[in-house]
Amino acid sequence: MDLFSEIIAAKEQLSVVVPKTPLMQNMNLSEEFKATILLKREDLQIVRSYKIRGAYNKISTLTDSEKTNEIICASAGNHAQGVAYSCNLLKIKGKIYMPVTTPKQKIKQVQLFGKSYVEIVLIGDTFDDAFAAAMKDSTQNHKTFIHPFDDIKVIAGQGTVGLEILEAFKHPIDYIFIPIGGGGLASGIITVFKKLSPNTKIIGAEPLGAPSMKTAIDEGTNVALKTIDKFVDGAAVKQVGKLTFDICKNNLDDIILVPEGKVCTTILRLYNEEAMVVEPAGALSISALDFYKDQIVGKNVVCVVSGSNNDIERTAEIKERSLLYEGLMHYFLIQFPQRPGALKEFVNDILGPDDDITYFQYNKKTNREVGTVVVGLELKKKKDIKSIKRNMIAKGFQFEYLNENPALYTQLIG
Repeated sequence: MDLFSEIIAAKEQLSVVVPKTPLMQNMNLSEEFKATILLKREDLQIVRSYKIRGAYNKISTLTDSEKTNEIICASAGNHAQGVAYSCNLLKIKGKIYMPVTTPKQKIKQVQLFGKSYVEIVLIGDTFDDAFAAAMKDSTQNHKTFIHPFDDIKVIAGQGTVGLEILEAFKHPIDYIFIPIGGGGLASGIITVFKKLSPNTKIIGAEPLGAPSMKTAIDEGTNVALKTIDKFVDGAAVKQVGKLTFDICKNNLDDIILVPEGKVCTTILRLYNEEAMVVEPAGALSISALDFYKDQIVGKNVVCVVSGSNNDIERTAEIKERSLLYEGLMHYFLIQFPQRPGALKEFVNDILGPDDDITYFQYNKKTNREVGTVVVGLELKKKKDIKSIKRNMIAKGFQFEYLNENPALYTQLIG
């Protein structure tokens, strides 16, 4: 049976368990980009992501002997919730390996959906660490491993997203933007669109700090990245799947690498304008629209919103990354004169009326003419940073601009 036929079968398998999610036109985005922007709201699934589709399709089609034995999976959070919920529905025992860095909200939700049917094991710093531990357990104990993306049944389940999009929108779709982590969702949607909507341009969106699919395609082989930025945890993997690479390499029209700060700006905007709570991976496809703003004018465009499992404890980091990306947050290491009135002079002569000091770290040293100060400034206008630098030079303040020194920034601030 080919993959498209598997997707049709998955649609039937999921029909009584996984509700169809809406395809909704977003007025703010449509007006901004002068296009019809439609959001496929997979964030509204019961487990708040599309991952339930692949997990349930795979687990429900296991043999009786496989169901009797404990199943195992590895996940950064969303696949784990899909597996946990499926175990609960099908009354199957499961063990779920997750990185130690997984947001607490996701861990709690996994236990909520799986109840007594799942055991959670936290191990390693990345998905790949958890994956290696889970595979070792699966091999040594002869238990079925439920792969998060590199499995024909999982890909077929995710592909039902594509069927629903085409059923819901009867007009030609010019572009579809799909978030890519391991590539399961993209592979499923690609299979559907190449069959039923071959003229649609298929654009993948990956985190700039974890460009596993783009790197593999550019190099012509499925290489593993040595290091990744784990911030977009739902899409941060070092290596995509073998199956997914083979499907994506010849069928994606483009892959956009989205800066993590841009993702954060989108998260905040969706919350403020739409009352939508999305996780970093869930904001990838919408964040990629800016990179195609000229091409999509007047077009019908679909963005898959892949998940909303965000942890409120990450809000401060999200805001910080957004401000840094937008050029509104700046950090300096300044040699400050150790004399009365120096701070007043800095505020009055260096800063503008709308500039705000949000971070100030200083320990006065005796018998020293200057002291080292770390200062964080939040601006209202991006261009104001130029006058601040000019003013510091004119007043004789020696400084190091930490935004352009990631290593020092991380040591002092991050």
